[in-house]
Amino acid sequence: MFIEKVTMRQMKMILKSPFQTSFGTQLEREFILTEVQADGLTGYGECVVSKDPLYNEETVGTAWHILEQFLIPMVLEQAEFSHPDEAGQLFSPIRRNNMAKSAIEGAIWDLYAKQQNLPLAKALGGTKDKIEVGISIGIEEDINQLFRNVENYIEQGYRRFKFKIKPGKDVEIIRALRSRFGDIPMMADANSAYTLNDMDTLKELDYFNLMMIEQPLAHDDIIDHAKLQKQLKTPVCLDESIHSCEDARKAIELGSTRIINIKIGRVGGLSEAKRIHDLCREKGVPVWCGGMLESGIGRAHNIAMTSLPNFILPGDTAASSRYWYEDVISPEVTVNKDGTIDIPLSPGIGYQPKPELLDKYTVKQREFVRTNK
Repeated sequence: MFIEKVTMRQMKMILKSPFQTSFGTQLEREFILTEVQADGLTGYGECVVSKDPLYNEETVGTAWHILEQFLIPMVLEQAEFSHPDEAGQLFSPIRRNNMAKSAIEGAIWDLYAKQQNLPLAKALGGTKDKIEVGISIGIEEDINQLFRNVENYIEQGYRRFKFKIKPGKDVEIIRALRSRFGDIPMMADANSAYTLNDMDTLKELDYFNLMMIEQPLAHDDIIDHAKLQKQLKTPVCLDESIHSCEDARKAIELGSTRIINIKIGRVGGLSEAKRIHDLCREKGVPVWCGGMLESGIGRAHNIAMTSLPNFILPGDTAASSRYWYEDVISPEVTVNKDGTIDIPLSPGIGYQPKPELLDKYTVKQREFVRTNK
């Protein structure tokens, strides 16, 4: 492919309901979409940053800067790519900024799949025709509202329920949920809210037969997680600590984790996500796909990635209507009554961006055209 043009859009969309984690409460979502054009085709990617540097160090502003000043000029300078893996190699001199990298790399993957006339899932090596999905449920001040949320998602067929926790909103919440809903598949996500000083609290969660506890300790830690895992029966799942295949290898060797959450943006793109998947499969460590409140474009990339065989556990890729009054793609992502999402069969991401909605939610836009042909 010979890339001729790249477009960036800064987007702002309002969430249907507030989403609370240990980081705080989100009422709206700011992020970046990328469009890469070559040979009359367009590939789409999503930069899953947030407005504030809370999940990681990147923000909409920093990602825009890195894309505008570094990554897009690098892509247009090279211009010719035979495979999307080359984008990651091209970006390797740039430290971190993984979400910015993934935005342009994902668009190149979509473009590549369209050129090959393949669904993105098949281009990645996916083997499934549908994926199992779970739901991520934020912290609620009213336990009865939390119960109503769970009842609603059970009726919709979701196969796994992830509950956000933080100190003071943990053991009693999980106890109440287990008492109310019996043996439904449950996990807890701490988003780095605890330390080893909270060992007794975390060990109490062993009583509730959870699938896993996700990222209980510091966002950059793999040492203390190894100490914690030795004390827990419940598997520890790492999220924020894993930014690369090398991070995953070290965490597995140290015994810091028994499960890994793969987020495409966090690890720098689909190519690195695939490498982590392959390593974990070799080591017998199951993986699943986490979510970042994506629009339909990022959601489509998650669906394609989850088609790989070692994505054994249901991920966070819920229906578009879970978060948005209207999504920017057609058709919107929907969940079947059996808690699955069908893998699209059309080339690329399999969903068509809706130009009128892209324009509606765009707050800033810039186009880059290759001039030296």
